[in-house]
Amino acid sequence: MNSPPLEFALFATPLGHCGIVWSKRGIAGVQLPEGTQAKTRTRLRARFPAARPGAPSPGTRGAIAAISELLERRPSDLDAVVLDLEGVPPFHRRVYAIARAIPPGTTLAYRELAVRLGEPGAARAVGQALARNPFPIIVPCHRVIAAGGKPGGFSARGGLVTKFHLLDLEGARNHTLELFGAAAR
Repeated sequence: MNSPPLEFALFATPLGHCGIVWSKRGIAGVQLPEGTQAKTRTRLRARFPAARPGAPSPGTRGAIAAISELLERRPSDLDAVVLDLEGVPPFHRRVYAIARAIPPGTTLAYRELAVRLGEPGAARAVGQALARNPFPIIVPCHRVIAAGGKPGGFSARGGLVTKFHLLDLEGARNHTLELFGAAAR
């Protein structure tokens, strides 16, 4: 069976231009800002070389609106965004489903997520799945932290600063400051 064609668009947010990729099945990927619109487009095209520019579908427009609202520090519900999970390994799908259930402004440790998966020894595998998350913001990998309140990693441009900024946008101010302190130690 052939995969449906992928389309992409860039959209402006308070953090810079984000990118989004979709198929008829749902959102196939999100690209956080890379500093400039051209760099974001280049990174998105490197991740999704088959994607072609397109006019966002209604579902994609809804995802863009929800992402933009969240990045504007407004309440946003990304639960209804349908993902195209074609090519996403089964373990990653399970990790992403649990990560999507983490409420905005709160965090969960990699180990805690592994326990919720029913695989308490899989914290490192959880981290690897989140590092490959093609849907940042929609699958809120920024809400997953290391043991002891340490920030863990974040592979988007800006690394931990971006992770802390996203948590701050969601209202995790006190927790964000605690994480900044842990990162500085």
